[in-house]
Amino acid sequence: MNKILVTGADGFIGSHLTEELVKLGYDVRAFVYYNSFNNWGWLDTFPKELLDQIEIFQGDIRDPNGVKEAMKGMDAVFHLAALIAIPFSYHSPDTYVDTNIKGTLNILQAARALETKRVLVTSTSEVYGTAQYVPIDEKHPYQGQSPYSATKIGADRLAESFYRSFNLPVTVVRPFNTYGPRQSARAVIPTIITQLLSGQKEIKLGALMPTRDFNYVKDTVNGFIEIFKSERTVGEEINIATQQEISIGQLAEELIRQIAPDAKIICDEQRLRPEKSEVNRLLGANSKIKDLTNWIPKYTLEEGLGETIEFLKNSMDKYKPNIYNV
Repeated sequence: MNKILVTGADGFIGSHLTEELVKLGYDVRAFVYYNSFNNWGWLDTFPKELLDQIEIFQGDIRDPNGVKEAMKGMDAVFHLAALIAIPFSYHSPDTYVDTNIKGTLNILQAARALETKRVLVTSTSEVYGTAQYVPIDEKHPYQGQSPYSATKIGADRLAESFYRSFNLPVTVVRPFNTYGPRQSARAVIPTIITQLLSGQKEIKLGALMPTRDFNYVKDTVNGFIEIFKSERTVGEEINIATQQEISIGQLAEELIRQIAPDAKIICDEQRLRPEKSEVNRLLGANSKIKDLTNWIPKYTLEEGLGETIEFLKNSMDKYKPNIYNV
């Protein structure tokens, strides 16, 4: 299975995954979101010798015809294309249904018609909602605490149905909170770092008490690849998690210590989720991925944050730290 389609290849995790698959010798077709500027997202930052090895397909994951065209001749698909910002889903849920649910259905239908050999559908730890027990394993109940998480639950269940109904070789890959270079400022770590690097003395954040299980992006990508390489993962839902947690407040204090020790945290009301929508605790179990694959996380949080800070120091022109990035 050498020919791989990556949807969402122009985004954060997708660009890292595309880069690593090419380096490993796979023949990669990158599905990027069509736009009249011919912008390929983070792929535009790749060196020419790397980009020349990638076949670019511009399309829209919501369109079944384009999706099927993109999947022709592919042995496998890593489906990462999605809308993921939680605050945006509060006021534009229709777009999340169209992109996350219908987009995933388009992938599954095309894979079934084309007899694609492997389909990896990207989930999120947000499908679990606030932990009812920890560590959160793959049998934990689902709880849609935002329109975003509800659409991802729907997409996951569609993937399961195609495995059970049509024997489609699907795996649901469920990363916990991924961070690292190229992540947008809608996520908390680049939000904190870019505010600090811009010289702001008051760092605006929402709730500080929630905890998260943070994966460095290279570990997440390695998780995808190890899951793909194992035949034992077909038909399974698999967490990618460090099985360690840190509160947002503790995380912010650590970044302040590293970058600007005199900065202070203030609460920005617009960044607070509705009370029943906030996911208060995420701590993932990783025993299943370790049992079914050769994956182990290689980066500590300290190491990953260090690489992320260095990247953002040289990329501040791509961020707007003075505004709330929904």
